[in-house]
Amino acid sequence: MIPSLNSIVGRLHAKQLRLLAALGDHGSLLNAAREVSISQPGASKALREIESIFGVELFVRTNRGLEPNTAGHCVIRYARLFQSDMAHLRDELLGVMRGFGGRVSAGTIMGAVPLLTDAINWLLSEQPQMSVEVLEDTSATLLGLLDEGRIDLALCRTSVSRSPELYSSVAVQEETLAVIASTKHRLADAKQLELADLEGAHWVVYRANMPIRRLFEREFQEAGVRLPVHLVETTSAFTTMSLLQTNPAFVAMLPVAVADFCTGQGWATKLALAVNSRSEPYELVTRQGAPVSPGAQLLINALTRDRDAESAKPEQ
Repeated sequence: MIPSLNSIVGRLHAKQLRLLAALGDHGSLLNAAREVSISQPGASKALREIESIFGVELFVRTNRGLEPNTAGHCVIRYARLFQSDMAHLRDELLGVMRGFGGRVSAGTIMGAVPLLTDAINWLLSEQPQMSVEVLEDTSATLLGLLDEGRIDLALCRTSVSRSPELYSSVAVQEETLAVIASTKHRLADAKQLELADLEGAHWVVYRANMPIRRLFEREFQEAGVRLPVHLVETTSAFTTMSLLQTNPAFVAMLPVAVADFCTGQGWATKLALAVNSRSEPYELVTRQGAPVSPGAQLLINALTRDRDAESAKPEQ
């Protein structure tokens, strides 16, 4: 039986977590002990204590060394997260002591990537020594990372949550959609298209039940066109762009900001197909009531600077 959280936290030490991470890297008690600067007998004793703390064996002893079992892989992953968090904590403290923000971690959905990119560029022009981490994923995943404190803020939609009241959010930008393809697509030069013209096309789409996926399906339903069956589903902007760029048969319905970025590179074009559906605005989201770090505040300022400047203009 796994002990209580209080029992684990009360008995576990940082050096034991370092040993776990080292064992995951080396698979050898001797090499792990050297990395953590303890003797091999000391490392062996520490490992027994760790397994006692968690109430489960974490490694399989073989003639080749120590191999983590399923529980071991789980514990090693969190040990590495702890080390990473401590490194981030140190960086942020250094930043605070030196008078700049230090570090910020932000999550974003695909459609908000161009806006976040512009904000990061502006932020780093003002604070060159800032460290920035960006995670791209779905709104649901990003809200989960906010809940866990893994990221400081997110550009996403709180409507996917069953408890949107847990978040502080402000609408940032509305999304319009466009259909894009390679400039080599057979319909790239067409002057006007209907969805029926794309029947049989290979579509790159968001995963099921995501907001833009629902709009994609609505477009087909309202046009009376059968939904495509063989789809490539992804939440990755890079995967989407790579597929479109390397295979002229693919098309994708994307936020206009992302479509403009792709077409601006010269390899993609917007197909002459009107998309009637509009996605709900995405939001700048933080945890309700949670303190905002100096680095996060700097990025928030960068993300909202254009809106703040617009609202400050005198009425005509």
